[in-house]
Amino acid sequence: MHTLKITDIETEVVQVNHRGNWLFVKVHVDNGITGIGEASHGRDDDRVRHTINTFKPTLIGWNPFQLESFRQRFYRDTESHTYHTALSGIEQAMWDLIGKTLDVPSYQLLGGTCRKKVRLYANINRATVDRSPSGFANNAERAVAEGFTAIKCAPFDDVSVSNISSGSLTPAICRGIDRIRTIRAAIGSDIDLMVDCHSRFNPGTIIQVAKELEDLHLFWIEDAVSLNNLDAFAHTSRSLGIPIATGERLRTLTDFDRLLTETYVDYILPDVKHVGGLSGLKKIATLAAARNVMVTPHNPSGPVATAASVQCMASVPNFAILEYAWGEVEWRPDLIEPREKIVNGFIEVTDHAGLGITLTI
Repeated sequence: MHTLKITDIETEVVQVNHRGNWLFVKVHVDNGITGIGEASHGRDDDRVRHTINTFKPTLIGWNPFQLESFRQRFYRDTESHTYHTALSGIEQAMWDLIGKTLDVPSYQLLGGTCRKKVRLYANINRATVDRSPSGFANNAERAVAEGFTAIKCAPFDDVSVSNISSGSLTPAICRGIDRIRTIRAAIGSDIDLMVDCHSRFNPGTIIQVAKELEDLHLFWIEDAVSLNNLDAFAHTSRSLGIPIATGERLRTLTDFDRLLTETYVDYILPDVKHVGGLSGLKKIATLAAARNVMVTPHNPSGPVATAASVQCMASVPNFAILEYAWGEVEWRPDLIEPREKIVNGFIEVTDHAGLGITLTI
């Protein structure tokens, strides 16, 4: 039996842009190896760091190989988004430590690989400051020029669910439709296009919007309506005629099981930073596989969460495509070694140990 002991846990915040920072976790053990994870977008970086620090007295001396014991002891459904993000960052680092100690990639410990490369889609929303139709289209064209074969946009962020009524296409909704049409015209019909609605619609209105978009052959509509009312969500999903994606705000097995049991959905979007790390992501993927639902992890993240998601999805048969936060900062690839490398919209599944990377900061 391999025995390691955690000697210290550190956090490092990297300032990115107005959309948020990247928060990395470093877990040190007594054999000199450092494991890394990512705990970004926990709603409050200071609170995430504080929560991680509260774990330290208990985890000093903990053996990272005891992953299920770690989850059983600390992961509770009732805890906050911030708590789950902190825990997920530590858990990713433990997977990294185990792989680096055994000198095997994390996917090997998750059951082996189903694929040698992982398809990405470019989420252009975070990098699109010019919210005009041409602003969206220009960034979509740039991402396609870099080799991405799938694009996601969030064209309805100025729509308010409180100001719409069934059957009424407001000026803000019409602007969103115009943005989508301009993107499609710019990138052509061969590129997959996803639309994220950020739960800004009610069922009646999104059904009407979907009819307006039928000729654009969208890959999916994401978070069309809130999950607070699963009956309304299920009704909407069956009425749209466009594939449905959702789940980025869910964090627990219980919530994903309820979603998959009580509604209809084509794609689910668990996030390795919030669902309990690679273990949580893998368990949720297994739930989805039992219902023939595809997994496409939410990942508007930094390079560590991306590496963790790639390792996990390499082992998941019902994986579809992984989100990539396109265009946020030019220096992103330099944060890790080896540098992040994307070719023709795919990222290679590395055979390097653990998550396959080290932080350069």
